[in-house]
Amino acid sequence: MNFLAFDLGATSGRAILGKVEDGRLSSEEVYRFPNAVKEIDGKYFWDIYALLDHFKAAMKEVAGQGVKVESIGIDTWGVDFGCVGPEGEILGLPRAYRDPYTDGIPEEVFKIIPKEELYKATGTQIMNFNTIFQIYAQHKDPESPIHKAKEILFMPDLMAYLLTGERVCEYTDASTSGLIDPRTRDFDRSLLERLGINPGILRPIVQPGTKVGLLKQEICNATGMERVPVIAVAGHDTASAIAAVPAENEHFAYLSSGTWSLMGIESPVPVVTDKSYEFNVTNEGGIEGTTRFLKNITGMWLLEQSRKTWAAEGREYNYAQIEAMGREAIDFPSVIDPDDPRFAAPKDMDAEIKKALAESGQEVPKNDAQMISCIYHSLTKKYKEVIAMLQDFAPFTIDKLHVIGGGSANKLVSQLTADTLGIPVVAGPVEGTAIGNIMMQAKVAGLVKDRWEMRRIIGNSIETKTYYPNN
Repeated sequence: MNFLAFDLGATSGRAILGKVEDGRLSSEEVYRFPNAVKEIDGKYFWDIYALLDHFKAAMKEVAGQGVKVESIGIDTWGVDFGCVGPEGEILGLPRAYRDPYTDGIPEEVFKIIPKEELYKATGTQIMNFNTIFQIYAQHKDPESPIHKAKEILFMPDLMAYLLTGERVCEYTDASTSGLIDPRTRDFDRSLLERLGINPGILRPIVQPGTKVGLLKQEICNATGMERVPVIAVAGHDTASAIAAVPAENEHFAYLSSGTWSLMGIESPVPVVTDKSYEFNVTNEGGIEGTTRFLKNITGMWLLEQSRKTWAAEGREYNYAQIEAMGREAIDFPSVIDPDDPRFAAPKDMDAEIKKALAESGQEVPKNDAQMISCIYHSLTKKYKEVIAMLQDFAPFTIDKLHVIGGGSANKLVSQLTADTLGIPVVAGPVEGTAIGNIMMQAKVAGLVKDRWEMRRIIGNSIETKTYYPNN
């Protein structure tokens, strides 16, 4: 059977066609497209209609190949949402989480719902772009479409609505909102009530593997696709990625490496304690009732934004050149805290990192190679801190780190991570989110029975590379 996965990231999207047959998985990228925030009157949005056009182009490509698709799944980043009006109309474009409109909003919310109380209710890492803070910020704006909204749809559900005309609220993506009780796996609607906001905008939760609806006929007419079902897979990209970890047993931590580095463990139950609050660790939904107990770390965002500065100054490097430059300057000693808020959205990342190093009395990079080394060592140092923290919570010994996502292709960072952590690092699959998306569709189709069978198939089908500590 063939399955089509749309994997949307903050800077790009891809359509992956996967086949599960005779206990093996094969996949190929059929279409890749850019994604970027759209600035309108100083506000930042996601252009969902441009994304829809790319979805159609991908489906047209698949149909043109004569491939019969069993179903379609969509995964995206979390927290962001669109507003839907009383007649089912989409009210404007969804705001983007990088928009600074939530600056200062958490502090306002904490005056109504104290910070520790909010964490104890939701187990969600406090970040200023969590959905609860975005809703509150929009509610304060008299011109915001949220005042006319009958309900909100998170990004994967919003894209599925555009494809099918049917609306659901998938659990794993909704679990990033800061509005869900991880123990009941349902919204704590009293939180919005206390903020003076109608909780009716929150739809009932559905679990991963729910059928959303069939492709609209007009989309089939435009693309040549049949009216196949769209499945609510693990809609949050990290949840899909974790589903694709080719682990043999529970004794692992994972690192979903991309714009963000999300490092955590797969826990059978949520962990909401004074200590998890102190470390600001999040509990997010996984498949089959599991909890993604993880820490968000600023990841390759540091490098990608630095590359923009270098390109503007006439210095463009491909990934092979960047890795070679990092090796060349491997002994550069300075590091930053990747999670310092000053690196969230600076106008010039290269300059901001240099400024931070100068202020801390460290050596400032004299060239781009030293900057690359600084970023890589800063990330691996952070990974070591987070792994040590996770081990304190884990009911098992963490004896392996699985790195998935685009960052798993970086050989230098993978080896540095193994050296720094002192445990083996298994890199791959690169397209972990799309593969998890595909395998959830395969589960719905009855081809696999649970996540461990999914992982065995992935492990037998996808090439990975293990890096051992070499201090």
